[in-house]
Amino acid sequence: MPAASLILLNPHAAAGRARRLAPQIDDWRRQHAAPARLHVAGSIAEATAALHELAPGSRVAVVGGDGTVHQLLPALLERGHTLGLVPCGTGNDTARALGVHRLRWPAALGLACSAPSRPIDLALLRTADRQRPFISSLAAGFDAAVAIRALRAPRALPGTLRYLWATLAELRALRGHVVQVACDGVTVHDGEALFASTLNTRSYGSGMPAVPQARIDDGRLDLLLAGRFGRLGTLAMLPLLLSGRHLRHPRVRSLAFQRMQVRADTALPLAADGEALAPAREFEVSVLAAALNVVRRDDATRR
Repeated sequence: MPAASLILLNPHAAAGRARRLAPQIDDWRRQHAAPARLHVAGSIAEATAALHELAPGSRVAVVGGDGTVHQLLPALLERGHTLGLVPCGTGNDTARALGVHRLRWPAALGLACSAPSRPIDLALLRTADRQRPFISSLAAGFDAAVAIRALRAPRALPGTLRYLWATLAELRALRGHVVQVACDGVTVHDGEALFASTLNTRSYGSGMPAVPQARIDDGRLDLLLAGRFGRLGTLAMLPLLLSGRHLRHPRVRSLAFQRMQVRADTALPLAADGEALAPAREFEVSVLAAALNVVRRDDATRR
């Protein structure tokens, strides 16, 4: 596997803190005689253009978080590039799934630039007017509203606290939706639901262990469905979700699928990999098996 051709840094990641790494990464690149050049992209359009300039099948070390990877997925897929991730974001659930979340940036960058790669699954969201790949999660309903509110949280709050702050704030405007969900052609829910979300990784929302059995290389995605909940019930469920015990609740379930269709009485808030999307009443999610080559640590192969 060739070494990285490009180190692509999003200076806006982690509320702008990623920008400070640029000179250190450039020094690291020179000290290690790394053939990759460093590109600090001022916008997603600029980053996408940089990916399109590379030869097909190049390796790219991305310095950023879930949102950065999400925005770059179309170009990565179109050009057949390999992704190495240096985690520097708010949520970092993709980095958790790849086993690099706890690495300091020099170790993560070393892996991203030269370690072997393997294919992982992605997911594809289809609505009436768009289609969009995602790598970690698609929140649909209350959890999406929380993710969108978390984007406006005070910058001083770290990842998990941002989501807790957003959750408590969103509870004031809590509302359920009547939702019909079909997985692989079989209706699995028809009634009120708090959310009907899709996970490719085990966690979302900055490390919440939403679907502990999820794997990124099994050719399937996982539905996380919460049925009817009021404010007090939702508040009582949060500690369960944070500790990974929520699937014991009779109104919460998880189900593996390859293709899912969702219809709701009103437009559901949507957030893919923590990025806000336009609400939709109907949408479809399907797995893209073994769609992207990535660098991941050995202890992440079952994630």
